[in-house]
Order: sequence, then structure tokens, then C-alpha cells
Amino acid sequence: MRIAILTNEYPPHIYGGAGVHVENLTRELVRVDDGSHTIRVLCFGDQLESHGNLDVQGIQPACTLPHRDPRHARFQETMIRNLQMAGLLDEVDIVHCHTWYTHLAGCLVRQLTGARLVLTTHSLEPHRPWKVEQLGTAYQASTWVERTAYQNADGVIAVSESMRRDVRQLYGVPEEKVRVIHNGIDLDRYRPAPDPSVLDRLGIDRKAPYILFVGRITRQKGIIHLVDAIKSVRPGVQAVLVAGAPDTPEIGRELAEHVEHARRDSPNPVLWIPQVLPKDEVIALYSQASLFVCPSVYEPFGIINLEAMACGTPVVASAVGGIPEVVVPGETGWLVPIDAVGGGDFEPKVPARYAADLAGAINRLLDDPAELRRMGARSRERVEQLFGWDSIARRTVAFYRDLLSDSGPS
Repeated sequence: MRIAILTNEYPPHIYGGAGVHVENLTRELVRVDDGSHTIRVLCFGDQLESHGNLDVQGIQPACTLPHRDPRHARFQETMIRNLQMAGLLDEVDIVHCHTWYTHLAGCLVRQLTGARLVLTTHSLEPHRPWKVEQLGTAYQASTWVERTAYQNADGVIAVSESMRRDVRQLYGVPEEKVRVIHNGIDLDRYRPAPDPSVLDRLGIDRKAPYILFVGRITRQKGIIHLVDAIKSVRPGVQAVLVAGAPDTPEIGRELAEHVEHARRDSPNPVLWIPQVLPKDEVIALYSQASLFVCPSVYEPFGIINLEAMACGTPVVASAVGGIPEVVVPGETGWLVPIDAVGGGDFEPKVPARYAADLAGAINRLLDDPAELRRMGARSRERVEQLFGWDSIARRTVAFYRDLLSDSGPS
């Protein structure tokens, strides 16, 4: 098969779960069926490389368009890249798009070449209303692009059962077009790898336990709710926040204010590392943390939880989206319910008690070190059994074959 992968993120420019997904899926796709498929990746950036049956080309916008709102510039630049991508693809059997950033290109390639259009649901715009803060009214345009793509797709890969339900409810995608293929993890890279020197360099006390957050500063990830929970975590526990790349200056300033309040109101040290760390250092942090905390208010799957679990670290996470398909309460960590999410202009409506509930779950596990050790071992076992990328790539290729065996685009 001639497979085109269209994506915003691709190494070395990765900042979220969709990029991690594309990087690992592509690496394994080139190996399926003894490397008999050709893989062409078009992405946002300056990449240009070719290795065997893999070609990667980064796309820079060919021009700059006028805009009525500075927040529209990103959307318009994205559309220019999409037009360029569509013009670069000719003979292709499958065009597989990741996030709305490449959906217009996928729709055009489908019509221009007859390729089957496949979308992977990493997230859905209607469930992220706070993106208005970042995009302005271009959020309505990104939602329209996404809706159009799902209404024209030949096949949809949902990264969780939760996303399968969402894509059907929001966009009316027929059941027969949707296949659930979970995200995965690089089991060779993400494994227990303690390195006390990383703790020393970052100023983390080796002698005290710590809870860990890793992620972007965005309302989706719920980091502010975790920061508000710190004052209720039992004494003697460090909170380490590896959090950078704020969606907007406003959310960055808001987090800084909450961190300042947490440091004032809590006896526990709060260490905020505002930059993206090398993967090896993040793995060392996962491996030595007592707990990883994922307080997301919206999470289609949550690769970040797999990363922590692969390193032998239990997880306390919100019970939203695809997270309950990854974290097993009482076995690999604990889940914290959020009864109401959605609404509001920027901030999803989250119950006031959520921060206290997070702290309660954290304390419950920290108070039982033997249980923590058992959960850490079980976490690694679960990831090994269910979430290897090689099997995910094979299932993806099988889905491509099924789509190609059907009649052409209608």
C-alpha cells in the first residue's frame, strides 16, 4: 500500500500526545509486512528525510494571509499548509490524518486522488470550548473543518471506546466506519530507569517522596486543579510539575498565581519546571516518583498515563474520556470522578470539590507504601500486555486493507 500520513507534529517538533502517537505508529508501520508498504509523512515544520520505505517532508506556509484578528493567523497558516499538502500527493491509497490541523488536506486528497480517508480521533473540537481563548472565532472554523472531515471519512480510528461514542454522537459517523485501536507505548524506551542525578540537577530532594505531573499548560490538562489540591496533600510530599508551553499568556499567568498560592498555603515543596525536558530525564522522573497525577478535565486517551505506568509508577487520574480504559482502580492506581465537565467560555465547569477529591486519592495511596509497590509492578505488567506499538500498527494496516476492499469514495 501507498500510505500518506498527514500531521501537525512530527519529530523533532512534538508537543503533545498526537505527536507521540504519530512518531511511534510511523516507526512501526514501516516494518509491517516486512516493510512492503511505502509511507510518506507530510508534517508542519522543516523536516526532510528519507529512509528506505519512509519519506518525511515538513511544510512551511508559502505565504501570509491578512487577518482581522491576530488569533486567526494560526488557523489561516494551517489552511495554507493543508493546500500545499494536497498538492504534493498524487498516487496514494490511504491518506491518514491526525487532528483537525490536517483534515482539510485529507478531504482534498480523497477527492483529487480517490484515496481512502482515515482519521484518528486524538481529540474533538466541540469538547474543547476553551480553545476560543487561543483561536478566537477561528475556533468555529476549526470545528467546521473537523466536522466536514468526519462526515467525509471512509474510516475512523478511535483511540478509546469513549472516543468512539463521542465521534458518533457529535458527527453521526456510522458504527461500521469506526474501529477502536488504543494508543500505545514504546516499551523499550519507557521502562523503570531511576537516575538520582536527574533529581539532584532539578533540585528534587532524594530523601522525600514526590508526586509528579508532566504536560502542557492548557485547561484541558487540569493542572490548576492539581495545584489547588497540593495544600491538602499530606505533609512531607514534594509536588513536581513539569509543565511548559502554555496555550496562552493568560493561562500561563493564571498557573503562576495558583503555584504562588500553593507555596504559601502548603507545607509541601512545590517545584515547577517550566520547560520541556529530554525524554530520558522525564523517564527518570517517572521512575522515581511515588505517584503520577493526571488531573485532565478532557482526555480522549492519555498516553501520558501509559508512560508513567511503563516506568512502574501508579497513577491517580480523573475518570474522564479514555483514562478508565488505561488506569484500573485498585490495581494500577486510582480514578477520581468529575461529575460535570463542559460549558463556560474558557474554563470547563468542574465541581469545586474536585481538588479535594484529587488530594484524597493521592493521600490514600501514599499512606500505603506496600500497595504502591504492588501497583507499580502491576502497572508495568498491564502496559506490556495490552499497549505495544507493534500490534497497534498491524491492526491499523488491517483496517486500511478492509477499507481498500470496499468500493471507492462516495
